[in-house]
Amino acid sequence: MSYLKFAGPVLDEATIAGVAEVLRSGQLTSGPWVQRFEQDLSAFCGGRPVRALTSATAAIEVALQLCGVGPGDEVITGTQSFFTVLNMIVKAGAKPVFADCDLVTRNIDLAQVEAAITPATRAIIPTHYPGALVDMDALFALARRRRLRVIEDAALVLGSQWHKKNVGAFGDLVAFSFHPNKNVTSIEGGALVVNNAAEARRVEVLRFHGIEYQADRTRDVAFPGGKFNMPDVNARIGHQQLGRLPEFLATRRTLADRYFARFATDPPCVLPPKPATVDDDGYSWNMFCVLLPLDRLSIGRKQFRDALETRGIGTGISYEALHLCTLGRRYGGHEGQFPNCERIARETVSLPLHAGMTIADVDRVCAAVAEVIAAGKVS
Repeated sequence: MSYLKFAGPVLDEATIAGVAEVLRSGQLTSGPWVQRFEQDLSAFCGGRPVRALTSATAAIEVALQLCGVGPGDEVITGTQSFFTVLNMIVKAGAKPVFADCDLVTRNIDLAQVEAAITPATRAIIPTHYPGALVDMDALFALARRRRLRVIEDAALVLGSQWHKKNVGAFGDLVAFSFHPNKNVTSIEGGALVVNNAAEARRVEVLRFHGIEYQADRTRDVAFPGGKFNMPDVNARIGHQQLGRLPEFLATRRTLADRYFARFATDPPCVLPPKPATVDDDGYSWNMFCVLLPLDRLSIGRKQFRDALETRGIGTGISYEALHLCTLGRRYGGHEGQFPNCERIARETVSLPLHAGMTIADVDRVCAAVAEVIAAGKVS
């Protein structure tokens, strides 16, 4: 039986032909396809300005610079996230301040966020998950009340909606990822949604060395920028992929529905939140993560993953607890501090979910998971 990856892109012949077209054009770095991709993304985000970058990591770094975050500042973020946010906060010279998350939705706890605000707080960075989003109305009401910037880590949720609006079509700053494991890929790449033309122009400078051109076409640098401009080859792939996003989302939603219909284990796992109705389904389903009942099993998570691997099924872990990594501990992180996140970090497994899968693939995963858990059940 073929190996089933837990994530991966669907690349069609039109995409491959488009790459060859760009290579033959001789325009290999940022050019017309970057501009076109940015226009596509802007349309998707309700007309807001969008600038393409080399990764979501670059987008977070540039967003922090755009907000003026630096030494002496604090940025509040969820401890259930990828390392990107922690790394970029520290790289900016600021102090990361953590908050726990909901056990099922994995959304940041806004009550803890508000309790953590100090005079040094400059921004909040929530990480969105592919199921139910953080309460955006409450998040932005809090940000307005406390006069804080919001940088949404939306790496996982391109295509998710809040009250029928696409994530990115409202709010403050929004960072997307186009890594191969995401809903749309440019192989490597990301984007930052901003509020106005002035911020967009600032991003353009920050993503290319901080260079600004003078009237005589000489160059000057007034502040340190990076090198985060997306090549046209990547933008051409992203453009083709974005056009197929509705199709990809429909497939992912069908697969997620099948997981909910067929997933049954004894003892039971904790599943992601299920949309209450079809109309509620603004979920983008980049991942399908389950919380294993390890307290009732004789095997650990690694053994569980190994057992699926032997059956030709790949899995992932999303994510480690940021406050317990070596860097997070330098900012006061310790065991028992954020119990929901810590349990998720210990017990969650990401099961296969991508647009290249079939209903039969989901059935195969469900059967294998049920078999492994039954075999490992403590009698």
